[in-house]
Amino acid sequence: MARPVSLLICLLTAFLAPRLAAAQGAAPPDRPEMTESCPGLVAAKRLRSIPAAFRPAALNDGEVRINYVGHSTFLLESPKLVRIATDFNDYVKPSLLPDIVTMNHAHSTHYTDRPDPAIKHVLRGWRDDGKPTGWDLQYLDVRVRSVATNIRDYGGGTERHGNSIFIFEVANLCIAHLGHLHHTLNQQQLDEIGRVDIVLVPVDGSYTLDLEGMIEVLTSLKAPLMIPMHYFSSYTLNRFIERIKRTWDVEFAELPAVVLSKHTLPAKPKLLVLPGR
Repeated sequence: MARPVSLLICLLTAFLAPRLAAAQGAAPPDRPEMTESCPGLVAAKRLRSIPAAFRPAALNDGEVRINYVGHSTFLLESPKLVRIATDFNDYVKPSLLPDIVTMNHAHSTHYTDRPDPAIKHVLRGWRDDGKPTGWDLQYLDVRVRSVATNIRDYGGGTERHGNSIFIFEVANLCIAHLGHLHHTLNQQQLDEIGRVDIVLVPVDGSYTLDLEGMIEVLTSLKAPLMIPMHYFSSYTLNRFIERIKRTWDVEFAELPAVVLSKHTLPAKPKLLVLPGR
């Protein structure tokens, strides 16, 4: 007799709970399209885990590991095990504590005011006085530089130097993270960035730079390898892929982490899509 009673209680609970929550003014569940497209919900999905068989091995000299954590956050690892987290925030975080974090100011999903005090170097991509940051940090076998760009503010105006393109020089490679880029680059900015081997590029086409503008930036940078980020959903990612494959090759990786070196860069420019969100 106990089992039918328990079953009846469970059924009544499942039936009444949503109605009681609605009566008490609880928010309705998010629609699937909201969960995919809203930048405030980047942490709604669980972080992808790497199977034990694919746990990172030690890097050789001249190699760098790039692990796509999600949104605009990558974890970069150098041969001397320096770990760098890009656009470090409170929502999407790497599982390992980084030595260096970089941040940008457009949204709270690109920075945090509460970084772990154990992080050795916290590089904010903006300054409170509106001047460019101009970071140039050397730590073990990694150099980190920054080139300032502007962003739109919430009032429709411009926050000067609210975004920084961070350039990571590691393993004889130059890796540029475009952050929350809102405009194309002028010649002075391109000169400051210099040669780029790998570019980590936001491809949403709306919150950051529009699709054609981002293609213009990539054409100017001339990087052999491009890795997309900041795309929220398969729709926005596929829209970017359909546009970019008119000009460049596209490859899909099975794992969110890849080990790269000068010798493994493609002969022709390529977009490498790492699984993420």
